[in-house]
Amino acid sequence: MLKGTKLYSIFTGACPVCHNESMYTSSNLYNPSKTQEMNERCHHCDTKYKIEPSFFYGSMYVSYGVGVGIAMVAFFLGYFVFELSRWTIFLVITSISIVSLPIVIRLSRNIWINIFMDFDEDKARLK
Repeated sequence: MLKGTKLYSIFTGACPVCHNESMYTSSNLYNPSKTQEMNERCHHCDTKYKIEPSFFYGSMYVSYGVGVGIAMVAFFLGYFVFELSRWTIFLVITSISIVSLPIVIRLSRNIWINIFMDFDEDKARLK
């Protein structure tokens, strides 16, 4: 349903141009050696993912925002909904931040590359 939108590429990790293939070599987020490992190019539309050397350094700025957003949601839920103590909320936020780190890394990379690339229907139907 969302195929053809940036949201589809961001949440699935699909090629931002054709949406037919994953950008990552492994679907396992919690394998530390494979979390950031990406294909060089899309095998379907031949899009090069690393536009320039160190391209994904910019995703660090995005990951900061995503991480702060997750921490804010955890704080508001813990403080206003579950009425936890500040110390408990601190431990919950720390735990959530550690557990969600691989998700934040991939999500921020997906957001970053989708800022610079757009979906192309012609390339999606290429093969």
